[in-house]
Amino acid sequence: MDKFMNNPWFIRVVALALAGLLFTSVNLEPESSSKRSLGFNTPGKEVTETIENVPVEIDYDQDNLVVTGAPRTVDVTLKGAKALVVSAKNQGDFRVYIDLSDPEISLGQKKVQFKVRDLNERLTAAISPEYATVTVQERVTKEFTVDPEFNSSILEEGYTAESPVVNPETVKITGAKDTIDRISYVKTIIELNRDVNETINRQARVQALDRDLNKLDVLIAPEVVDVSIRVSIPAKKVPIVPIQTGTPDQGVTITDINVEPKEVTLYGPESVLGSINEVRLPVAVDEIKEDDEFDVPIDLPDNVQKMSRGTATVKIETEKVEPETKQEEKPQAKEQEKQQNQEQLQNQEQLQNQEQQQNQEQQADEEVLAQSKTINNLEIQPVGITDDMELEFISPDSGQTEITLTGDPEELNKITESNIQLSVDVSNLEEGKHDVAIQVNVPNNVKWELPSQNATVSITKRNEET
Repeated sequence: MDKFMNNPWFIRVVALALAGLLFTSVNLEPESSSKRSLGFNTPGKEVTETIENVPVEIDYDQDNLVVTGAPRTVDVTLKGAKALVVSAKNQGDFRVYIDLSDPEISLGQKKVQFKVRDLNERLTAAISPEYATVTVQERVTKEFTVDPEFNSSILEEGYTAESPVVNPETVKITGAKDTIDRISYVKTIIELNRDVNETINRQARVQALDRDLNKLDVLIAPEVVDVSIRVSIPAKKVPIVPIQTGTPDQGVTITDINVEPKEVTLYGPESVLGSINEVRLPVAVDEIKEDDEFDVPIDLPDNVQKMSRGTATVKIETEKVEPETKQEEKPQAKEQEKQQNQEQLQNQEQLQNQEQQQNQEQQADEEVLAQSKTINNLEIQPVGITDDMELEFISPDSGQTEITLTGDPEELNKITESNIQLSVDVSNLEEGKHDVAIQVNVPNNVKWELPSQNATVSITKRNEET
């Protein structure tokens, strides 16, 4: 045995046999879970999986260019070892992008290929769609005036609203040059609930719209503005007139009825308030036996929204009258009291009729002293329109209107069309539709009135002749 052990060839044969056995056992033994978990270099199964809605990044000069037309997301199909595919999907550690970073890139429409970066080199990716058609344009920033808009029909009945006030009045809009050129309106819509009866202060989002009121894809700064709308209701002060009703106890005569306050403020539509000159306050005196003071509710007149107060304090002064000794004279005393009450009512009605007559006479005198004169078809002259712009009147559509003058008849007879100038200042206005105040220049000592204080104009670029 020692002889064999000392023979080098015997040792070599045994070593070779052991090596063969070891190789066979390693290749026949199933792969254990511990080896897989520890990441031994064993071949894995190859899989294919599609990841949907992967965001697309665009590399370009964002300070000077605008790129449009690229899809926001694409679908990416990954192929490779299952563990690598799952890792890429779960961690999202790869990016899909379009490379437009060349500083010498030309403007216009281009067909570009999607690319992938930060993807494990042992994975392959297929992108759907493979190409995108994009438009590269010059980046432009322009300042616009914000036009606030709200629905006045949602105001509570009788209330009126002043023109909305916007802060800031202008915004800066950035986008592709051809998109900026399409902007016709920059509006902020104030969304309100119905039956508004108080001043509105809130924020509203600004939108840029084209001529057909389609929203344009641009950047607006600031995107939100503060809007204030003053809401109020017409008011009118009228006197409170006490009206005696009923008859006091026997032996008591009403000598005076005073009411405090003397006036009450009514709130409501101007058309309703114009026809109300007083508020009558019925005062029942059936149970009056001596001087008295008490509150009486004031009836709200028809179609009036509200009053400054709901009651008035009535002070009644009385006088004691000795009862007649003869029974047959009592009916005569009652008749006298009745007659006195009727005379009081008649006197009050006479005073009211006299006031109305005085008002009518005063109005008639004013009409005699002042007369009106209407001049038609007066041209409205635009001021400040540049040579590269064109102006068109939308309202009045002909660019003509009428004016009504009021004043001394002799002065009115001297005034002709040449003495009146109507104009609109458009020197600071951009392209688009605008409401512009009409400037009026008339001789002194006369009053004037226009059908509308504003004109609506459209300003467009003048077409260059080729």
